[in-house]
Amino acid sequence: MSEYPWFDFDQVDFVTSDTHFSHARISELAERPFATVDEMNAELVRRWNEVVEPGDTVLHLGDLALGPIEESVGLTANLNGRRFLVPGNHDRVSPATQSKRAIERFTPLYEAAGWSILPEVIEGTRRGYRILASHYPYSGDSHGTDRHTTHRPRADAGVPVLHGHTHARDHGPHGHEFHVGVDAHDFTPIRFTVIDEWVRSLPGIETRLQVATREARTVLADVVGGETPGSDALFYMQGYNELVIVLEELLDALPPDEQHE
Repeated sequence: MSEYPWFDFDQVDFVTSDTHFSHARISELAERPFATVDEMNAELVRRWNEVVEPGDTVLHLGDLALGPIEESVGLTANLNGRRFLVPGNHDRVSPATQSKRAIERFTPLYEAAGWSILPEVIEGTRRGYRILASHYPYSGDSHGTDRHTTHRPRADAGVPVLHGHTHARDHGPHGHEFHVGVDAHDFTPIRFTVIDEWVRSLPGIETRLQVATREARTVLADVVGGETPGSDALFYMQGYNELVIVLEELLDALPPDEQHE
């Protein structure tokens, strides 16, 4: 069953994170090749709009903008595409660092610039494969110690997760994690087809339907072939409840066009 709020990854064309618009010190801290913050802002907008068309959908995994917030978030209205934001620790709509009152105050500012705000961890399927997305990886940080641990995806159980936060420059994929931050991808959003290829390459990866089918067969085999305890009614009621759960998961995993046939 789903652990996190559900999101339709099939609608997404590009993914990115950690743009840090108007952050005066990010070029120094992350060793970005820009002489001034204005140069960085202009180049981030140019590279974004060079690949993203107005009709595309972009998923941004947090740390969108810093600096004077009205100015920096307002600047992002110049970005092409339909845009979703999973909050990072530097965003004014982040439950990890902001009060509920602050989030309520700043959400309209982000929405006015064209952003739809999502939960901190989202789950869904892409081409049938289950994936997670969050600002944070399972583990790892731009600092020495993992921060905001209660706001991260729970321990790695083999589900691919897309993330930002680390500002690593030398990789995208690592294990079941894929770092989508601009520092690792030429300061440009990544086409989701790159993610598709990575997910399919992971050893032992299964579609959500394959997992649900395997689990349903296991439960069915246990119910049909298991030993019957003294209390038959209790045994069969427990087996019935388990079958209901796995069959619901199996039906949910079916492609939408097959669910109502």
